[in-house]
Amino acid sequence: QVQLVESGGGLVRAGDSLRLSCAVSGRTFSVSAMGWFRQAPGKEREFVAGLSWRGTITAHAGSVKGRFTISRDNAKNTIYLQMNSLKPEDTAVYYCARSDRVSIGTMRHEYDYWGQGTQVTVSS
Repeated sequence: QVQLVESGGGLVRAGDSLRLSCAVSGRTFSVSAMGWFRQAPGKEREFVAGLSWRGTITAHAGSVKGRFTISRDNAKNTIYLQMNSLKPEDTAVYYCARSDRVSIGTMRHEYDYWGQGTQVTVSS
């Protein structure tokens, strides 16, 4: 069993910042790319950011590039999503996910473990 638990979401105002955390526990694998996805009501779950297995390569969706940054702390088995300059359109449930692949995937099916999600709400 691999468990992912997100935290750090909340209600903020436009322009504010948040840092989401995803704690990974249980049985893990050395090959483990990580990603953040988000899903707004009535919309498909979309890729936000990803981190390669080695952590040397990152990818960010165009809608968040320059504002969001994904990172990891291997010692703590935790990945982060630093979100700056938040906009109302960033409002969504944010999910962290784990892949058994080395490289970053942007498709939902490329990830095999998911957290329960954490709500981020950005008001105008």
